This record gives sequence, structure tokens and C-alpha cells, in this order.
Amino acid sequence: MEADVSEMRNELQSRDSLWRRTQLECQKLYTELLKIKEYKDMQEIQIKHQSSHVHLTEKLENKKTELLLFAEGREHQEEELNQIRNHVYREEQSHCSEQERMKTEISDLTEELHQKEITIATIMEKASLLERQLKMELETKHKLLTKQQLLEFRYQVIKSENTHLKEMV
Repeated sequence: MEADVSEMRNELQSRDSLWRRTQLECQKLYTELLKIKEYKDMQEIQIKHQSSHVHLTEKLENKKTELLLFAEGREHQEEELNQIRNHVYREEQSHCSEQERMKTEISDLTEELHQKEITIATIMEKASLLERQLKMELETKHKLLTKQQLLEFRYQVIKSENTHLKEMV
């Protein structure tokens, strides 16, 4: 989209410079038309006595026609230029809207990631606490098991002595 906008800007600039050149030429032609008018006015006085009056009038009419055609072309170019400007404006608006949407989406995803990081940290703390509790319970169970084995061993020894004593009695 940025390439399209850039291309449209370049086209707009080239058409704008063409339009400016057209305006300058139009101004030159208008100036020339004014000069021709002055010349015509001066010549009309002299031409009353000459037969070349028709030739100058035709020339003036040709210039007028040329100027009118040029003005029509300029209007058409202005319309095209306005259309291009409108298109570029719409593209820029669309691009800005898309950027805002992406910024909002990135912000939402960042917030979601932050919440997940907090959740993971909480779970890790709980897991660490449970791991310590489990180790303590295992140590306690191991001690109890060791005591039980020791008591069982003593019981067997006493039972064995008791059996031996019974036999002796």
C-alpha cells in the first residue's frame, strides 16, 4: 500500500508540474493574445486601406480556437488531477486506519502476553512451593520409614529372643 501511495504521489507530482507548465503556457498564450489584440487594433486602422485584413482575422481566430482548446485540455487535466488527489487521500486514510488497527492489535497482544507472563510466574511460584512441600513430606516419610524399619528390626529381634526364651523355658 505504501508503494501504491508513493507511486500515486509521484504521479500526482508529475501531473501537478504538467498542470503548472500548462498554466504558464496558458498565461503566455493569454499574453500573446493580448498582444495580438493590440496589434489587431492597430492594424485595423491600417488594414482599412489594405486587403490583408482577412489574413490577420483568420490568424486571430486560429489563436482563439487554439486557446479555447488549450483551456479545455487544462480543465480535463485539472479533473484528472483532482481524481488522483482524491484517490491518494483515500489510500492514505485507508493506510492510516490499517496502521491504527495494527497498533491496537499489537497493544492487545502485548497486554495478553503480559497477563500470560504473570500467570506463568504465579504458577512457577506455586510449583516451587509445592515442590518444597513435597520434598519436606518425602523427607518426613523417609524418616518415618526408617524408624518403622528400625522398630520392625527390633521387633524381630525381640520376637526372636522371646521365641528363644520360650524354648528355654
